[in-house]
Amino acid sequence: MNGFEKRTLEKKQQIIDTTFTLLNREQGLKTLKIEDIAQAANVGKTTIFKYFGNKETLIHETFTMFIDHIRQEAHVIMDKNLPFEETLIALSQNKMHAINLISKQFYLDMMAYMTEKNERGLSLLMEKYSKESIDMLLDLFHRGRKEGKVDLKYSDEFLILYFQSLVEGMSHSTIYEKLLPYTQEWTEILLKGMAPNQ
Repeated sequence: MNGFEKRTLEKKQQIIDTTFTLLNREQGLKTLKIEDIAQAANVGKTTIFKYFGNKETLIHETFTMFIDHIRQEAHVIMDKNLPFEETLIALSQNKMHAINLISKQFYLDMMAYMTEKNERGLSLLMEKYSKESIDMLLDLFHRGRKEGKVDLKYSDEFLILYFQSLVEGMSHSTIYEKLLPYTQEWTEILLKGMAPNQ
């Protein structure tokens, strides 16, 4: 990578980081203007349009960056090959840690954006990650079965649907707000629910 390409990437990252900071305020997405981003990032509006084309693309890139960070951390956790329970707890803690870094409004804006459907009925951002997430969950379930922590009576299809319904439910603001203090309890019930009968 030459110096020009490096500076371009750094400038783009600076704009995304600034957008993240502005989205992570109480006002969130509804009052965000390109002028505010340009001023806070110390760049011209034309620079933002040159790199991102429009505000929608910049917001998409900002949410994607945040989700990519969670996803990369999840891969690090999976690659450690810890026992099933430790892995599931670490994955839950990873998500909750990330959520604790953002404002309630950022989370609500991101969930609204992520669950907005395209013309094929798929969520705009979730479509990109669904196969990867499913593969990761299947790997986790298979580990759990080998360790005797996941009951063999539960099929992969059922467990995937179960987790997807949990994620879908948690994306609603009323549930998200009430669930945050109960992360540990939620994980315990999840583990107990999948475990074979003793």
